[in-house]
Amino acid sequence: MGARDISFASFNLLNLQLPGEAIYGDTDGWDFPTFARKINFTRDVLLRLEADVIGLQELWAGDAIQQALAAGELEDTYTALVPPDHNGKGIVCAALVREGMLVGEPEWITDFPPEYVLKSGGDDPQQDFIEVKLSTFSRPVLHFRVRPDPRTPDIHVFVCHFKSRRPTQIWRERSWYEKEVHGPHAAALGYAISTVRRTAEAAALRVLVTKLAKTTDTPVVVIGDMNDGKDSNTLNILSEQPTYLSPLSSGGGDNALYTAQTMQEYRSVRDVYYTHVFKGYRESLDHILFTQEFYDNSKRRIWAFDEMVVENDHLNHDDHKDSGTNDHGVIRVGFKWKPAEGASV
Repeated sequence: MGARDISFASFNLLNLQLPGEAIYGDTDGWDFPTFARKINFTRDVLLRLEADVIGLQELWAGDAIQQALAAGELEDTYTALVPPDHNGKGIVCAALVREGMLVGEPEWITDFPPEYVLKSGGDDPQQDFIEVKLSTFSRPVLHFRVRPDPRTPDIHVFVCHFKSRRPTQIWRERSWYEKEVHGPHAAALGYAISTVRRTAEAAALRVLVTKLAKTTDTPVVVIGDMNDGKDSNTLNILSEQPTYLSPLSSGGGDNALYTAQTMQEYRSVRDVYYTHVFKGYRESLDHILFTQEFYDNSKRRIWAFDEMVVENDHLNHDDHKDSGTNDHGVIRVGFKWKPAEGASV
């Protein structure tokens, strides 16, 4: 790779916690042999990825990712970004950044931005008033800046983990739940609640991206387990559904986000991209999105898309505890330094 090239990856660690420490309701957590297998798997993935920036989800213990780095002799290769006050009692978004690339200090964003408001009387006389009062991310969003070379601009990176599609367990709601009344509809109501939460998180992150990217030449990359597919409403909100132009055209959306999946599909005979398997259904839940500064056909292109790689063979094995693997595919995308003529660099 050239000095100004850069690569990003997304890696869901599947509850990487120290042995014997609680994982949600499982007070015993991983035993030592299982933990060792998880460390070995994590080490091997990191060594194969060789990515400059790796967004992590489902990290419980900062010491655990440090052990994986040590196992691969990578302590001097990466700086681990973990919340300084994290106590290991829940999962966090984290990252690994190649030494020398981090600019400034990372931040973890819990609260939705003030511009986020989901309240409306509707634009149709048949619609009722709606208000969504959510104000925080399920998992704080990690935000930091990197610079691959002194001759390149800073890149803003967000690492996110949206609410899962698993139905919210409404039987826990003592203030209103009645088994006889709501029990038969628990799955439908639970799925709807999870969808509303995930949609709100996508809108809130979209606001953060727009504040950085709109009417500017600020490069932004969003990495994460978004728990939804490329064509879902979640991704439509986050990406603003940019137009992918033909190779002879040039343009680019001001603050749109382009997906590595779509860029790779343009170069593939068919779509073989999947990062999750549920009941035999293969789907893409993990994504890397980027502003027009990374989009091939943009007049403001600075980096050009090189290739996306997906590691997902381990998803064919159901027992991730026995193998030490995770339950999500790992994705990596590389970009070559190749500014368009007239681009601001």
